[in-house]
Amino acid sequence: MTTIVELGLTFEDAIPVRPLLVVIIVCSGALLLARRHAPLAVLPAVCAVEALLAATGGNPGGAPALAALFTIAELRERRVSVAALVPTALFLMVADIVSFPVTVIAWALGSYAQTRRRYTAALEERTAHLEREHEQLSVIVAQRERAAIARELHDIIAHSVTVTLVGVRGARDVLHTAPDVADDTLERVETNAEQSLAELRRMLLLLRETDQGVRMQPQPSLAQLPSLVASYREAGLPAHLEVTGTSRPLAGGVELSVYRIVEEALTNVLKHARPTHVAVTLDFGRTHLHITVANDGAKVPEPSSGGHGIVGMRERIGVLGGELAARPGPDGGFRVTARLPLEDPK
Repeated sequence: MTTIVELGLTFEDAIPVRPLLVVIIVCSGALLLARRHAPLAVLPAVCAVEALLAATGGNPGGAPALAALFTIAELRERRVSVAALVPTALFLMVADIVSFPVTVIAWALGSYAQTRRRYTAALEERTAHLEREHEQLSVIVAQRERAAIARELHDIIAHSVTVTLVGVRGARDVLHTAPDVADDTLERVETNAEQSLAELRRMLLLLRETDQGVRMQPQPSLAQLPSLVASYREAGLPAHLEVTGTSRPLAGGVELSVYRIVEEALTNVLKHARPTHVAVTLDFGRTHLHITVANDGAKVPEPSSGGHGIVGMRERIGVLGGELAARPGPDGGFRVTARLPLEDPK
């Protein structure tokens, strides 16, 4: 394009075509092919060709020099392009090839192109960063969901297996002496196993794709606590539930955690202690919910690895911003207490 412009300006006004001038103009255009690889070398070279063209009787238009200056302003740092602008503008003005404002405009266009290119690159980089961040957040959320499902599965299996084991042992002890009692106990074990199996199916379905049209059952809540305590009582654990204060609905995650904490505490008592009394107390305060599971039997042992038993309960409470303590009771036995923050009902 610059070669055509130069040819048109040189041979206007009926100036005869001279082969030497054509060769010089073509050489000037050929130099521009390397302007993106070595712009600082191309600019003085095309300026020299422009001077040669003027000296041999041509009429240079300065297009190659302006194109080279535009490329420098587009590709190089601002201080470098300004350093190239000043001598180029002075040369083109003194040689009466291009006026000073036109040279500055060519440099400004190149500088704007650089700014625009950098802005576009920054937007692309930011978009890529946001995509990577979104992928990382998705991985973190998936890991948290898997950890939550693992905790739920542990609680369900621990509860079901413990109650089933205790019930089967009790039925075997009275199988010959009291078959009716044994039959009733095995019936409760069967019912408990069916309920646990249904809940296990629900949890495992959470691991599948949601577009399969699976109908999910609601997760356990505070409304199911009396049934939970009753199931342990039927399994032979002398457990009783007491709710004090003004009971009120809580967030779904909080209710599920309270249910699982009570379930885990009762399972530990059933496995490790031989109590004559187990008291489950929920005390609704204005800003906190206090949970207590106290028994008069032996101490519930602390597990050796994380994620189970008392450690698992402590993790659940910690996620909700609460506190959990597990220690011997003041009158013997063992006591698990939890304190959960609640929104002030005002």
